[in-house]
Amino acid sequence: MKKSLLLLMTLVIVLTMGLAGCGSKSADPPPANTQGNEGTKEAEPPKEEPEKVEPFEMTIRHTQVAESSKNRLKILQDVAKKTEEEVPGLTLKLDGVQDAVNRNEKLRGEMAAGNPPEIFDTFGRFDAYLYYKEGKMLDITPIIEELGIKDKFFDLKSWTSDDGKVYGLPVGGSAEAFFYNKEYFEQKGLKVPTTFEELEDLLAKIKADGKVPIAAASQASWVPLMMTNQLWARYAGPEITAGFASGKTKWDDPNMIKAWAKHKEWVDKGYFKKGELALDYADMTTQFTTGEAVMMFEGTWRSSIFKKAEEGQEPNMAEDMRDKVGFFNMPPLAGGPGDQTALMQDMNNGYGFSAEVAKDERKLNAVKVFIKNLYNEEMQLRGFKEDGVLPSMKVDEQKYQELATEPIMKEITGTLSKVQSSFNAFDALVQPSVRTEVETQIQKLIGGQATAEDALAAIQKAQDVAIETGQ
Repeated sequence: MKKSLLLLMTLVIVLTMGLAGCGSKSADPPPANTQGNEGTKEAEPPKEEPEKVEPFEMTIRHTQVAESSKNRLKILQDVAKKTEEEVPGLTLKLDGVQDAVNRNEKLRGEMAAGNPPEIFDTFGRFDAYLYYKEGKMLDITPIIEELGIKDKFFDLKSWTSDDGKVYGLPVGGSAEAFFYNKEYFEQKGLKVPTTFEELEDLLAKIKADGKVPIAAASQASWVPLMMTNQLWARYAGPEITAGFASGKTKWDDPNMIKAWAKHKEWVDKGYFKKGELALDYADMTTQFTTGEAVMMFEGTWRSSIFKKAEEGQEPNMAEDMRDKVGFFNMPPLAGGPGDQTALMQDMNNGYGFSAEVAKDERKLNAVKVFIKNLYNEEMQLRGFKEDGVLPSMKVDEQKYQELATEPIMKEITGTLSKVQSSFNAFDALVQPSVRTEVETQIQKLIGGQATAEDALAAIQKAQDVAIETGQ
């Protein structure tokens, strides 16, 4: 009996050891000691799968479609790329449309249909403000307050509602005056005019020499109106335009009639290229850069074509004129009312944002990132350096002056430093319907289909209607 019990216990022990041996062989071997006496290396935790992000697309409507705007377009492209990198899933589509078409046709139609791009090029009052009042534009006040940039702009009046809400931001500033061919002036012994009388004498001398005194292209009516606006600031005073929308001042004021009559007089004397109504904006620049025209009344934004291109970039279209271009303000009119040094200088062109963006948290965040990337000192200075756009934001004065190394930028900053005051362009101060009538009448004036009196009477009639209807 004892022998049987002993054999049974021995069998149990053997079976137990066998099972233990089998268990050891089936288990994973211990990790190899790769660190010597420092111990074994711990197994790495399993990698987490990256979180899937749903892609989404937004559109940026811009107007940088001309060759002369290539530098500004490059800045926008860089901002869009950086924004895409910072916003997961975002693709930004850049949609380029000619400026007048976007402003007067495409954007108006999209706003009426309720499907504007998420981000779009626009103008402040009265364009953007009307869209904002209709609930079509995003109130970006909370965004710029969060980013800490609300107080960094020189002037947001054109982008602020009556109750203090900001609905858009100016991308830069501009001023309008005469570009002139310094080489021609030197060859002919001509001087920059200091009085209006001297300006008219200069125009007559250039015409007598067989040259076009002032480059012109009036197919787009806003182009000749740059100079007309400056003429009526001399004849009727720089403050008169601010009162048109309310009825405080009148378009058919006798001094306004004198200004428009002066423009027509210059047309009749051949101071502009014949057939200007059939010529587009780009042709005006060509007249000046080829030497056909000696002067060009233009905005400071055009200065970029005369600057030396950055290393690795294609030459600018008029880079060979880099040292031959000057810039001067329209001289004062003897006995003219108001500040006779004033010139058009505003910050009325920029970007607005669709109110629909507020319904999508990711799109709203993308707008905030876009604003952060575009509206900062670096981009303001880059726009000034590469494209000649005056800053719309307060920047370091020393950095700003250090960048004004190009001859044309020195000419521009020198001219602006002598200006005592400035005024907004008329189209920022009147209702869209009135602006349309002004554009129609200036072309009728140039084409000989209306006198100054008739043109301004028609504009005043449109202004009266706009005031009465509130549109």
